[in-house]
Amino acid sequence: MSEAPAPPSGPAGSSDPTSPASPSDPAGSTGPVGPAAPADPSGPAGIEGYGYRQELRRSLRFTDLLVYGLVFMVPIAPFGIFGSVFQGSGGMVALAYGLGMVAMMFTALSYAQMSRAFPMAGSVYTYAGRGIAAPVGFLAGWMILLDYVLVPGLLYLIAGVAMNSLVPAVPVWLWLVGFVLLNTAVNYLGVEMTSKVNKVMLVGELLVLLVFVGFGLAALAAGKGRGFDFTPVYNSQTFSWSLVFGAVSVAVLSFLGFDGISTLSEENRDSTRAIGRSMIAALLLAGSLFIAQTWIASLLVPDPNTLITEGDPDGTAFYDAARVAAGGWLATVTAAATAVAWGFANSLVAQAATSRLLYAMARDRQLPAFLAEIHPSRRVPVNATLLTAGVSLVLGLWTASREDGITLLSTLVNFGALTTFLVLHVSVVVHYLVRRRSRDWWRHLLAPAAGFAVLAYVVVNADIAAQRLGFVWLAIGGLVLAGLMLSGRRPNLTAVAADQPSPDTLSPDFPSPDSPLSKENQ
Repeated sequence: MSEAPAPPSGPAGSSDPTSPASPSDPAGSTGPVGPAAPADPSGPAGIEGYGYRQELRRSLRFTDLLVYGLVFMVPIAPFGIFGSVFQGSGGMVALAYGLGMVAMMFTALSYAQMSRAFPMAGSVYTYAGRGIAAPVGFLAGWMILLDYVLVPGLLYLIAGVAMNSLVPAVPVWLWLVGFVLLNTAVNYLGVEMTSKVNKVMLVGELLVLLVFVGFGLAALAAGKGRGFDFTPVYNSQTFSWSLVFGAVSVAVLSFLGFDGISTLSEENRDSTRAIGRSMIAALLLAGSLFIAQTWIASLLVPDPNTLITEGDPDGTAFYDAARVAAGGWLATVTAAATAVAWGFANSLVAQAATSRLLYAMARDRQLPAFLAEIHPSRRVPVNATLLTAGVSLVLGLWTASREDGITLLSTLVNFGALTTFLVLHVSVVVHYLVRRRSRDWWRHLLAPAAGFAVLAYVVVNADIAAQRLGFVWLAIGGLVLAGLMLSGRRPNLTAVAADQPSPDTLSPDFPSPDSPLSKENQ
């Protein structure tokens, strides 16, 4: 069995008393919040079993992970793209979000399995690289970069446009710069600070959502809008599967972010099961909120037929529905909440997730080594955080000058994420069913297969321009991979013997840990 590459900072088990892996170092414990939780008995003995040192601070609990995922998805995310989903689904917005939640739930189940097998930062890059093959992991990481690197720029741009509509005297670019600087400062202060800010922002978003739902229901009861009906779920006059799944490809943008929880695996101090459970819980909560708010808004839209035929070029359809519910003040409140949620809360956690992905790939020598540098006291990937901020700023300023900037970035983000999720489902089957010979047919075959089928249909029905640009990016990744291999930096992420599946996922006839069948790459 070949060894996993050691990180730039040194091998696991270093005898250096200042090593983050040593008991006396704050990264090996969690400083004032108490010692790290004991190793999960169902998984490997921490990341040291893979040749890495524990450098990031383990301080996050299940609740922190859940809040992180909810903030990343943004409970009021449909506010900003409601009109596009309404047009794409023929008015069946609640159905589009319901199907999106189901598709993402299968994906969350696959994430839960792989996060327990490989409890490390890197998300799909790590899971596909160790579950299938290292080159596949590199390409998966390259594709998810379309999501992780571009999404902060997209969020900053949307927020800047929204704030400019409220305060026209301040240009979009200035709002964008302000959001980037603010988020970078918070992330630089450490993951604990990010977690505290997340909780405050989540409470604020939920309060705004509660106000809208309350006034929206009261308005429908008073006879405003179309009254209560089930057309947001099913409309026989407009329904077709291709139409609905085309809308799902847009609605899925609201769900992206739950997967970012997996990038915090090395900062989770609970059992490895906490990663998967927090993903599933975040999806269920966010999906329920998405369905409720879009159902109410669909019934309050002033002119649904015009919205279906002409679309929502100004992105104000949800705010128009809020105006019907309670007047201009509610429209202003929902617009301002969208700007703050997307430009600060969501982009804050997006920047954190992106920096962890860059850190993981750099640690494995697949990106420049300076991105693997950890701040000595903050225990955050400082250079990766700063690079993410710089890229987001440049992208945001460039796309702010284009009329199609938001559309261009959003289609690329969706395509990158969905294609990577397809690889994730394959990695579950290969790692557990093929290599480990699991007989848990539901979690290791049927659920991944169902998730793959739904997402494949969505990708096929996605925007043609997004498909073209996405495959161009994939081709560039292939060239980069070829260059790495020719230069002697072939990806090497071999799983080690310490990686044993949880007993509750295996059948009685599954090979024991000591069996030759349970060893990889022999």
